[in-house]
Amino acid sequence: MTVVEKLNAPIARRLKRSGLLLSLLGALAFAAISAMAPAAAQARTDGDHDDYPMSLSLSGNYLAGRFAGTERDADRAAGFYARALLSDPDNLDILEPAFLLEVSAGNIERAVQLANKLIKLGRDNRMALYISGMEDFLSKRFSKSIEKFDRAARGQIGILTSGLLNAWAYKGVGDLDAALKALTPLSKTQSFVVFRTYHSALIADALGSYAKAQEFYKSTYRGTGSSLRITLAYGNFLERRNKQKQALEIYNAFLSRVPRHPLVAEARDRALKGTIPPYFARTAKEGASEAMFGVASALSQDSSSDLAVIYTQMALFLNPTSPSAWTLLGDIYEDMKKNGLALTSYDQVAEKSSLRKNAEIRIAANLDRLDRTDDAVEKLKSVIAAYPKDYDPLLALGNMMRGRSKFKEAVEAYSSAFALMVPAITPQWSFYYFRGISYERIDQWEKAEADLVKALELKPNQPLVLNYLGYSWVDKKLNLKRALDMIRKAVKLRPADGYIVDSLGWAQYRLQKFEDAVKTLERAVNLKPDDPIINDHLGDAYWRVGRKLEARFQWQHALDLKADPKDQIKIKLKLKNGLSDSEANTKEASQPAGNKT
Repeated sequence: MTVVEKLNAPIARRLKRSGLLLSLLGALAFAAISAMAPAAAQARTDGDHDDYPMSLSLSGNYLAGRFAGTERDADRAAGFYARALLSDPDNLDILEPAFLLEVSAGNIERAVQLANKLIKLGRDNRMALYISGMEDFLSKRFSKSIEKFDRAARGQIGILTSGLLNAWAYKGVGDLDAALKALTPLSKTQSFVVFRTYHSALIADALGSYAKAQEFYKSTYRGTGSSLRITLAYGNFLERRNKQKQALEIYNAFLSRVPRHPLVAEARDRALKGTIPPYFARTAKEGASEAMFGVASALSQDSSSDLAVIYTQMALFLNPTSPSAWTLLGDIYEDMKKNGLALTSYDQVAEKSSLRKNAEIRIAANLDRLDRTDDAVEKLKSVIAAYPKDYDPLLALGNMMRGRSKFKEAVEAYSSAFALMVPAITPQWSFYYFRGISYERIDQWEKAEADLVKALELKPNQPLVLNYLGYSWVDKKLNLKRALDMIRKAVKLRPADGYIVDSLGWAQYRLQKFEDAVKTLERAVNLKPDDPIINDHLGDAYWRVGRKLEARFQWQHALDLKADPKDQIKIKLKLKNGLSDSEANTKEASQPAGNKT
């Protein structure tokens, strides 16, 4: 259940007690959403919601908002709840989800108004206390913000959030001891210790207590040296203390694990030049934003995307231009498959930021997912022109062309990317794998085989490569024993992958082991029941063992699942004529399902 759904439950009970006929008004709500203004492309800050219809009743607006909320369309849902509040402005059970949705949509001015109203009406809403407290924080009314943050310190995430915000509020008044004391409760939870030491370091650093800062930075880095933010902050501190050599050691250690990370590469280049950077987090609002960003990052990795969006919006409330926060918001929206919101979040990354190139590539990827492929290609071409020595946008173009079955163009893009890689950079297994697939699809088998073999050398137990190369060998009657062993190994590594299991079944079929193929393909269909190719394969296997009625059922099912148009022609012929004996050892269907990856 999402955050929005949890908050909708008490509202539904309130409306039911009020005698509103929710079930009868569901169609009205759906119709309103279908007919209303286009979905928001970017979060608002004015909170007016003028583009939402006025004609709906309280219940109609509520239901429309509830439906939009279940669709994770926060801005649209907030608009309908705002209209509902015009009819019943003090209804706490509508106010609370309306407020939360405004935060989630990034409509901060409206969220602040609703937060203050909730507090005034006596509702001790934790998130409302945070948003209202942040408004005080930004106006440097630190004592008021601390009082609100203290009231919100309930539950584990409340203790974490309040501790971090209070510490930075005390930094705002210049009280290091009070700031460090505010962070002390975080040590009671093991997973919060890193937040305590990291922000203790940042605050001590910002207040000029460099000896304490050094101690906290060292402690934090020892505990989590692989962390991007800690690497950047500690390296930044060392650079400002004229310890560029130590900073370079930290940056290079990170880059050995994550080559070419733009933020760390930028910091390393700066340290090499000896340029002194500005503080990583000098002001109270910068530090508090970093704190909320850290919590949001942790939540996003823990599959808590709804709450991660809210914490990222809180980070942006405190620091609206943070490139890292806008990038994180785009990443979260991508995971939620909200591609329109993702691309407009990425578009907020500042042009001068080292994260801008990555943002442009992600914008192109999201345009492609919205079926705006021509726009996506033009975007990538502009990135390629802007970064002529960088292979990342070329790889992205290759992936996009491969995903659109434009394999010749994919090969060209991948090869151009390879040509830009300096000898010190060994392409990852996936580079060879993807180009190998593309070569195989345009019938350049020798080049495809060379790339797939190289990918397997780089990653010997990679199930996707084992599957693809193994199946291709079976298909061409090459290295048959090794090929079947490779596919079996892929299945063992990923037993729940219906596509790979299908490849094993289809390889068995191609080797005329029809009884084995039936068993394997039945398992593949159970794992991936809605895939037309796998159902088609099972139909062929059934026919070969004499189960012709079941074969025709599977073929028809493959048609019903909207098989590829070319496959539909073949399937219709099979439904009409069945399979002849001469077809037992030919390509009766498609390429291996592993090609989908």
